[in-house]
Amino acid sequence: MIRRKSSQFQGLKMQSELEQHYELRREPKKDLRSLDESATRMGTGVHTESGTVASVNADEDPAANLFPPPLPQPRICIWKYLDIHSMHRLEKTANVEEMREVLAELLGLGSPAQSLRDAITLDLFSHALIFCRQQGFSLEQTSTACALLQDLHKACIATPLGNVEECYRYFTSVLFCHGIRRPPFSINLFKEEQLLALADYVVNTYFRHFKLYKYVFTPQVRLDLSLTYVGLQAPKLWPKDETGQVSVLRAYIKTQMNKELEQLQQLVEERLKASEERLGSKLTALERPLQLPPGKGKNKTK
Repeated sequence: MIRRKSSQFQGLKMQSELEQHYELRREPKKDLRSLDESATRMGTGVHTESGTVASVNADEDPAANLFPPPLPQPRICIWKYLDIHSMHRLEKTANVEEMREVLAELLGLGSPAQSLRDAITLDLFSHALIFCRQQGFSLEQTSTACALLQDLHKACIATPLGNVEECYRYFTSVLFCHGIRRPPFSINLFKEEQLLALADYVVNTYFRHFKLYKYVFTPQVRLDLSLTYVGLQAPKLWPKDETGQVSVLRAYIKTQMNKELEQLQQLVEERLKASEERLGSKLTALERPLQLPPGKGKNKTK
């Protein structure tokens, strides 16, 4: 009951956001042009800033960029990756192995024995298809569910940095684009129970292993840190040609080390001598004969 109320609340919230977005679309063209120009200026500013921070090979290495790329806008994704002919081919498969072979061909995946990433991707979508069959989804719903999972996976592996909250917000927004009738921005493809079942499945399978997918499909990030102190002069390095100054410095360090060693040796000898004197005094005290008090001896003789 609580989950149903929360889903209804999220649906009402999504409806209000879509209505606000529809009202913005109806504003005059001048405002839209000004917004586009400001967005363009902001985009160029962010691009130059990230370009200065990132290294020169940012285009070659996606891990060189310090900022995660922006996520795409949520849109309707029916028949996006698997069209009606592909779904009919998958529907005609008799067993799981045949379905996996057809799915690998449709997604352009290689042999699972040769590529670990292709094997993980194939397992991800094959289990999603099995879930859709168990839930009784139609061909349109199954294609949309696979497209949702594919877009979520692309958003996850777009950056090696942590973006689980952004990906979850993106997934929920795309999910509601297929649960509310607000054309052309959203359609009511799934019922409320189907939306809840699909959301629970993605949370329990993909988001529960979010870091594992990111570890496998993204490059490793290494941080090389260098510190510069303001107001301090940089240390001067000895040139290679000045061998005389290096020898003088080496001799000075050697003499200082010898002095420190001599002082340490003298301190150790003094402590050893003091401990020997204490040990000798204790031994002499133990070697003396035990003398009884005079009073006790007289009482015994009487």
